[in-house]
Amino acid sequence: MSKLQSNQISRVFQTPNHKAFITFLTAGDPTPDCTVKYIQEMVRAGADLIEIGIPFSDPTAEGVVIQDANIRALQGGMTTDGVFEIVKQVRKQAGDCAAIPLAFMTYANPVFHYGCERFFAQCEELRVGAVIVPDLPYEEKQEMEGAARAHNVALVSMIAPTSRERIQMIAREASGFIYVVSSMGVTGVRSEISTDLESMVESIRQVTDVPCAIGFGISTPEQARHMAQISDGAIVGSAIVKIIARNGEQAGPAIYEYVKSMKEAVSQA
Repeated sequence: MSKLQSNQISRVFQTPNHKAFITFLTAGDPTPDCTVKYIQEMVRAGADLIEIGIPFSDPTAEGVVIQDANIRALQGGMTTDGVFEIVKQVRKQAGDCAAIPLAFMTYANPVFHYGCERFFAQCEELRVGAVIVPDLPYEEKQEMEGAARAHNVALVSMIAPTSRERIQMIAREASGFIYVVSSMGVTGVRSEISTDLESMVESIRQVTDVPCAIGFGISTPEQARHMAQISDGAIVGSAIVKIIARNGEQAGPAIYEYVKSMKEAVSQA
């Protein structure tokens, strides 16, 4: 029996042979209005699920590209309440944008500081179907899992190349989808990904039917297509954040073209 929750996240992976393209951006970089606009462009370009990063002063899993985006957003005054306001604005949009599945990428500190119950209640109200917390160890996830489950929010498990014998233990407990980390280290564009991801995914699939999507380091259509061939989807973050850093408030067209090309590649997997 799958632990895939019957919320928005289940829609992302439920179509047979459909491979998901998952995008990421940092809330408030460069402005809250731009974040709403850029989410619209990603939806228009075919993104299946959008991760919204909640800016934090110590994002330990992030490389310099997303660290800099966090700094820009925080300097602009972005808060957790501000991120929820961005989601409210997205949900007020017409058509596909109002219905797009959303997830938060955040850290334990902002959630605990906000209050677990209050945080996940807000997620449920705004139909944020999943939350990814890179610095929450598997052994400590029960500190959040109760509140997440009570509000039908999937607390997404991350499985890294270092997980080894823990891969199946983590996978058995997973909900929503499993975030397979492609490479050691922090987020960021990589020219080559050499991890034996096929073996990791095969090990996961022996114990669960919760979908797996691969992220960290993916930036080209070829990489995205390959990752989707061996899993249920590809996740791209730093490459999009770099486009935003380069183009600022005028990044919309470039985001659209990039996401469109990556979605087309994933669809060919």
